[in-house]
Amino acid sequence: MEKKQFIKLMDEKLKLIRTEYGLTQDKMAAILGISKKTLIEIEKNRKSLGWTSSVALGSIFSDSTILHDAIGGNVSDIIIALAFKNIDVDYPKTWGGKVWWKTISEKKGYRIQQNMFSRHYRILDRENRRIYASFNMGETEAVMDEILKF
Repeated sequence: MEKKQFIKLMDEKLKLIRTEYGLTQDKMAAILGISKKTLIEIEKNRKSLGWTSSVALGSIFSDSTILHDAIGGNVSDIIIALAFKNIDVDYPKTWGGKVWWKTISEKKGYRIQQNMFSRHYRILDRENRRIYASFNMGETEAVMDEILKF
């Protein structure tokens, strides 16, 4: 998934999320910090949320069943993977991939996992801390190889 795909997904799910939470267009627009007119244009597929508002929607409504079903788990994982693409980051501890994750490989306590819905990859350390995330398996394997050298 790339940022453009994420934004498109969020554009498509905006009205469903608003309905899921029982919000009017006025209230949803206020929550997202956009005008009601802009919200209506997005819901009619004439405009887009863009990256910043898509991140806001995903973050504010991270408990949405609509988003969980569309993303395959926690939307913040996708946001982080996209935002920090090609940037080294110290990721926080995870639950270890008990739901929505398939372990691709495991070596010396490190695991490469792939999300079953979004298809992005991550590397977890022995304490289930995410130390890398990417949509590219080759890059993920290369990072894993570098980690295992030490």
